[in-house]
Amino acid sequence: MTHPSDVLIESAMPDLIYSGKVRDTHDAGNGLLLMVSTDRISAYDVVLPNAIPGKGAVLNQISAFWFAQTEHIVPNHLVQMGLDRATDLPESIKRRSMYVRKADRIDIECVARGYITGSALQEYSDAGTVAGLKIPSGMVEGDLFPSPIFTPATKAEEGHDENISVEHMADLIGAELTSKLQNITLKIYDFAHEFALNKGIIIADTKLEFGLIDGNITLIDELLTPDSSRFWDRDGYQPGSIQPNFDKQFVRDWLNSQKWNREPPAPDLPAEIVSKTAVRYEDAFVKITGRNLK
Repeated sequence: MTHPSDVLIESAMPDLIYSGKVRDTHDAGNGLLLMVSTDRISAYDVVLPNAIPGKGAVLNQISAFWFAQTEHIVPNHLVQMGLDRATDLPESIKRRSMYVRKADRIDIECVARGYITGSALQEYSDAGTVAGLKIPSGMVEGDLFPSPIFTPATKAEEGHDENISVEHMADLIGAELTSKLQNITLKIYDFAHEFALNKGIIIADTKLEFGLIDGNITLIDELLTPDSSRFWDRDGYQPGSIQPNFDKQFVRDWLNSQKWNREPPAPDLPAEIVSKTAVRYEDAFVKITGRNLK
């Protein structure tokens, strides 16, 4: 589905080689890709009919911010922001695009969880475990884990991603690479959690993606965005209840109220939900980065 914010000036755009749930990737030549964050939004691995105005710019620019903050932990694929490159791309594309190095993607989502919520809470309620790990009894929605945990998932081109155990991940990509990705993921989460907490936001969990460039583990795709993470309001945090947030949980909550079966097609979002979600995304950007969206 094409949204007004996704319309490109074709003569100015490199060839489109991949269109994901929320990002379009173009071949920029010389080993580079032009990655464009659209205003599309997905929930439960389904792209919703409505776009969220300004969302693509938030995802693009907050990822760049975190890439710079975490490059002491692991290299990333960012070469240059669209806004910083002299091209004939329209400004609407520049502000939500970046030039990145091509990588051989590792088809595992690396998830770090500091607090119990979402699918982790559901598994815990059913079996007393999270990603197969035994978790202390008596935890409630929003409780802090004794220490952050690593819960990988397989990536699905279509349909739903599947949570897997660390042992299953090792079977898929090897024990050594699994151990390295687990350590890097938890280091990034620990760093970002402390950083954001000082800005008034709790990062409850986040998912990272990695690839290999010249044989080296490299962060790719997006990083610590309101799409890939749960951002909670530190001042309103209270275990045992739904946390006030700055991410797409607001959209998920509305969808859950519609008794949607989480399969396409998704219901249309009301204008009020679209507007409030856009405000939440931009608020998250401003709080974390300390600057306004370009």
